[in-house]
Amino acid sequence: MNETPFWMRKSLDEMSGEEWESLCDGCGRCCLNKLEDWDTGEIVWTNVACHMLDGESCRCADYANRHATVPDCVTLTPDLVRSIAWLPPTCGYRLVAEGRPLYWWHHLVSGDPDTVHEARISVRGRTVSEEGMEPEDYEDHLAAWPGEDPGEGEMPQIGKSSKLGK
Repeated sequence: MNETPFWMRKSLDEMSGEEWESLCDGCGRCCLNKLEDWDTGEIVWTNVACHMLDGESCRCADYANRHATVPDCVTLTPDLVRSIAWLPPTCGYRLVAEGRPLYWWHHLVSGDPDTVHEARISVRGRTVSEEGMEPEDYEDHLAAWPGEDPGEGEMPQIGKSSKLGK
């Protein structure tokens, strides 16, 4: 039996659907609206959340049917993960694609889905909904924290409690 967790021994393309979905740490940062400077291409984060984001769980309120309500919701694929610049630096998909370990607070490492909230990585309590807001008003809600990596420099721990890790 291989004791190395799947995310350390498989590429994104080799993962099962269940393994792929489990890479999402539930931070909700990818569900925040981002602005792009048309001249420079720079991505600027806001604290304006998609109206489908559950502010407590930091998960989509209707993940399976999200495209019916939010047609431009991005479905991540291995190729897309490797090519888009706006994924948060703490994103499990991004970390694995870059050959980096998951952080200690990722549920696959900690064994607890709440550590992403306890470590203040998630968007819980830090967002406003886009519901009823005009896109022009997003500029009033710029936020640096979603694009920051508070775990940078920390030594991640490899969890042995993961159900999918073996």
